[in-house]
Amino acid sequence: MNAPHSGSEAATLIARLDWSSTALGHSGQWPQSLRTAVDIVIHSPMPMLLLWGTELTQIYNDGFALLAGNKHPTAFGRPAHLIWPELMDFTDPIYHAVLNGQVRTFSEQRFNLQRSDGTEHELWLDLTYSPIRDERGHVAGILMTAIETNERRRIALELKQRSDASQRAQQDTEERLQLALAATDAVGTWDWDIGEDRFIADAHFAQLHSVDAQQSRQLPISEYLKGVHPEDRALVARSIKHCITQGSEYAEEYRLQLADGQVRWVFARGRCYKDHHGRPMRFLGAALDLTERKQMEQALRQSQTELQLIINAMPVLIGYVDRDERFRLNNSAYLDWYGLTPQELYGKTIREVLGDDIYATRAELIAAALAGKPCSFETRTQHRDGHQRHALMKYLPRHGPDGAINGFYIFVIDETERRQTEEALRHLNETLEERVNQRTEALASVNQRLQNEMFERERAEDALRHAQKMEALGQLTGGIAHDFNNMLTGIIGSLDLMQRYLDNGRIDQIGRFSEAAMSSAKRAASLTHRLLAFSRRQSLDRQPLDPNQLVRSLYDLFNHTKGEHIELQLQLADGIWPVSSDASQLENALLNLVINARDAMPHGGRLLIETANSYLDGSDISTLEPVKAGDYVMLGVSDNGAGMTPRILAKAFDPFFTTKPIGQGTGLGLSMIYGFAQQSGGHVTISSEPDQGTCVRLYLPRLYAAPLDSSQPDTSPEAPQALAGESVMVVEDDPAVRKLVLSVLSELGYRAYEAEDARRALPLLESSTRVDLLVTDVGLPGMNGRQLAEIARQQRPQLKVLFMTGYAEKAAEHQGFLEPGMDLMAKPFSLEEMAQKIRQMIGRVPSIEA
Repeated sequence: MNAPHSGSEAATLIARLDWSSTALGHSGQWPQSLRTAVDIVIHSPMPMLLLWGTELTQIYNDGFALLAGNKHPTAFGRPAHLIWPELMDFTDPIYHAVLNGQVRTFSEQRFNLQRSDGTEHELWLDLTYSPIRDERGHVAGILMTAIETNERRRIALELKQRSDASQRAQQDTEERLQLALAATDAVGTWDWDIGEDRFIADAHFAQLHSVDAQQSRQLPISEYLKGVHPEDRALVARSIKHCITQGSEYAEEYRLQLADGQVRWVFARGRCYKDHHGRPMRFLGAALDLTERKQMEQALRQSQTELQLIINAMPVLIGYVDRDERFRLNNSAYLDWYGLTPQELYGKTIREVLGDDIYATRAELIAAALAGKPCSFETRTQHRDGHQRHALMKYLPRHGPDGAINGFYIFVIDETERRQTEEALRHLNETLEERVNQRTEALASVNQRLQNEMFERERAEDALRHAQKMEALGQLTGGIAHDFNNMLTGIIGSLDLMQRYLDNGRIDQIGRFSEAAMSSAKRAASLTHRLLAFSRRQSLDRQPLDPNQLVRSLYDLFNHTKGEHIELQLQLADGIWPVSSDASQLENALLNLVINARDAMPHGGRLLIETANSYLDGSDISTLEPVKAGDYVMLGVSDNGAGMTPRILAKAFDPFFTTKPIGQGTGLGLSMIYGFAQQSGGHVTISSEPDQGTCVRLYLPRLYAAPLDSSQPDTSPEAPQALAGESVMVVEDDPAVRKLVLSVLSELGYRAYEAEDARRALPLLESSTRVDLLVTDVGLPGMNGRQLAEIARQQRPQLKVLFMTGYAEKAAEHQGFLEPGMDLMAKPFSLEEMAQKIRQMIGRVPSIEA
């Protein structure tokens, strides 16, 4: 342990006490977790008590010794139940919960402290009990922190007494204000009892919000919010909530939509009043009808906009200054001349815009214009580009309704180009060639500068995109590499040991290593399928499904998976619609959700699987991508387990994100379900709250088709042998895959031809050689497999084609990829699956298109 503070009585007791006679044993043999906990307690400035071991032996600091009263120092080093028997009803449930890993907190608990002189002292404490874990991660002790709150309680009681008196006076004032406001027709008033959710409003306010005046004192606030325009309803609700939680003033303009379709504007102002505990009690305010004012403002803005458009379109500077020589109107030409927008120029004085020197030359003319005398003059003035400009200026006085001069208009015509044109015409014959060369050089310079700027910007954008791409790829490939390296280790290690055993003649012992290699390979294939599902590249074998029948068929699997400590309930709606989906992918998605729910309820709970018909219009649910309106079938999995915090919930669909310990989850479960739902044309939502549980709902589009046939065709576990003369053409650029397929064909008795790309395959396909089936990889070098199939079918229209792919992008993205007589297998696949598919395709009768 670290050296204790000088003068620490608790440290002295630890050093003197014979610990070998206690349940903790000799202090020199204490585990490091106990030593660390004791150091924290002894050095803490707050009162702390450590209870360690099965007997909950007590070690505390000097701060807690003051709270222990006459129990100190006898309590030091002794079991808690022997020292505090009078508190066992209070402490036993707490100790039980904390020793099971939970935290317990209590506010303002009352205790009677027995002082050493025999007197009693009332003590109020805030208490926190936290678990302390040993080196193995097991809860070995309890750390209790105490904060005395006697003074805080005394101050709170005084404040409550003052608050009650102030609130009574405030209520009287509010009632008088309410009566005064209700006396005018221009204002609508309200008084919302938050606890009872009873919204009391006068007749005018109720009428504005489309509420019957007879019920204006009986309805909840939600009835009044219905009268708010749908586009403003969320804004009003957020503003009210912010006012209640933050204690700020409520002030909001919003629209009301009346029953006849009329839209009116109101301005509402109010405030929330709370009790002495800070709980919101009442929300009072008043609303003013702004509709006419808004209409006038709209008309004025329209007029100002049209005026601004007109003066902006004119090729002269136009402005207006008031008697204080401040700009109140100007067009966009000032931006080119002075570098100031109309908004920036508004309110500035002529002196601020022109500068003291230029202003001095025009002071007399400005004074004359303000005296009512129009002025017109030519001048040279500085442009913001640093050059002098020739300008023709006019000051035109403006008369107000009473005839008084309230300012003057400014009109400035730039005559620089006209004068330069005249000068250029005079010297055209002498300077034409020189000017052309200068202009060409200037344009070339500008062009070069623009090209350089475009190059630099493109390079910066490329660097940013590259950095963002590398960050995303780093996260994704890191997760993939971690899982694939583990799986490849199992495969390579097993194959290595199998080779050594074969070299040593120990053939009978290689079976378990072949099973281990196959298990790792299947896990790698499963990870690839999950990645493809997340990226919506997984090829789906869609077929009509009855959702209820599928869930019932999985009941035994779910029941076995959940464990005995969890109650499984099915809530399947009657008349459920059929869907078109990949049965295995849907089963995998539901099983993933059941496993997640099980892991979220380690101490037991309720697992609910439900189905329902739903109509979604885009506003029903919150999804990551837009919702296409229509009929959907909802399959939901709910639990009442640990739940998720908002931070974790926001990342729930991210690939490789998991809260499970290392080795217990890849983080692809929910991301796979999300990709599967999107690829199926559906959606997935997730809602969760800490300690309340999680609900995941999968929405699949309704299938408008004939009722489903519940019978399932029987499949033979063994692939039939080839018939006499049947032949297959195999086109695969990967030698290992090609060799495996050829081996399968040879075992089954087919005559096989092979080629590593389309170019080498075409001569045989264009010949008269018998070919019953073309087996080709989609992603061939050069001409791809789909193009090869099209060319081969020009020569052999009835040729059947089986595609192999490890990516299935074409199949996933493009409808019509597979024509009649074509099929597709996603890599990796077992040899048995390949054999069955080949036999099935060769034996299939080709469909005849009309």
